[in-house]
Amino acid sequence: MNETHDNIPKAERALLVGIELDAVKKEEALSLLRELAGLAKTLGLDVAESISVKLREKTAALLVGTGKADEIVAIAKAEDADSIIFDYPLTPSQQRNWEKLSGKKVYDRSELIIKIFSSRALTKEASLQVELAQLEFALPRLAHSYEDLSRQRGGRYGTKGSGEQKLELDRRTIERRIHEIKEELKDVRKSRDVQRRRRERIELPRAAIVGYTNAGKSSLLNALTAANVLAEDKLFATLDPTSRRIRFPHEREVIVTDTVGFVRNLPHNLVEAFKATLEEASASDLLIHVADAADPEVEVHMATTEKVLDEIGAGAVPRILVLNKVDIAEPGAVEQWRRLHPDSLAISVKTTFGLDALAVQIEARLTAGMKEMELAIPFAEYSLIPLIHREGTVLEERTEDDCTVIRCKVPQRIVPKLEPYARGEAPKA
Repeated sequence: MNETHDNIPKAERALLVGIELDAVKKEEALSLLRELAGLAKTLGLDVAESISVKLREKTAALLVGTGKADEIVAIAKAEDADSIIFDYPLTPSQQRNWEKLSGKKVYDRSELIIKIFSSRALTKEASLQVELAQLEFALPRLAHSYEDLSRQRGGRYGTKGSGEQKLELDRRTIERRIHEIKEELKDVRKSRDVQRRRRERIELPRAAIVGYTNAGKSSLLNALTAANVLAEDKLFATLDPTSRRIRFPHEREVIVTDTVGFVRNLPHNLVEAFKATLEEASASDLLIHVADAADPEVEVHMATTEKVLDEIGAGAVPRILVLNKVDIAEPGAVEQWRRLHPDSLAISVKTTFGLDALAVQIEARLTAGMKEMELAIPFAEYSLIPLIHREGTVLEERTEDDCTVIRCKVPQRIVPKLEPYARGEAPKA
């Protein structure tokens, strides 16, 4: 009888370890541990078990005491785990000590997130940004990778052993590659600036969709623009900004950009590496902050998003707060959220509930503060008329002998371009 063999590789089984500190209470530690499980599943890992450890005093060698460390290793072996993932930053020496003690792969939340980013980078820009984060994370860990080699024969006092020589060679290689990537990313940033200036010359307002990872940002962009952006029920489904146009009923257009999702305790080097991508948010006229109504941690996620927006210089950009997935949220939670945030909008991208109201709100916010003007546009400057129709609201239009007269409301950013053709103060509406 012929036997069939399953060639599908076995998923890595991971033991997840949450850390409860005086500054991180039990409820928050458990919430972060649940999020860590979501991150692990996004990478395709099989969560063998999740445990939370009360840490009274940190140790330099293993973070936790030796007794608790032995207990964690015993659980990992009993659960047949291939790896141990900590929801707390491990120093290079702690990571190395844990791997020696357990005989398993050991890493922390930061490295897990970097692995996820690496698996989801599709464009050259995202790949460069992830590689930069990986190398900056790996650099301080090199010394521990070669500590055995450094003791090999040939290493005398005052001389360099083969391990030390290999360490220095690899360190120089990584530092050189980090420099190369940073230079390449400067070119990417310049190219993005050129694209942004090109969009600005078209004079279209810009909105960026921001929010916690997996809140439904890409799905919202798809729904608003009929685009086909990757939208998955996974964390960090989008690493590259995707821009699309929306046309409103008054023939007004806006460029809407989807951005990478945020997450608690996002590694600082990833925030730095993805600044070129996140700049799309800070350069926008309006932010559409999307939150997940079905997630019990929605308020924490919103606070995290606001914190990252402040870090990238987008804290002062006007925004619309949107609660998505209300179709699967607890009714009481939605009502409570609306009381806390009375100016917010409740929507469901899946059922299209509230999308029309959101479109109206986007248009209203982008056209707020418009100036009413009466203009006499010479026929030679006819190109300004489509701009007025696209950007503003035309109240009256007629043709005279040598010009087109338009009474309109236009956004402040194009007023300087139109002022030379103004006919005094516009009449009061």
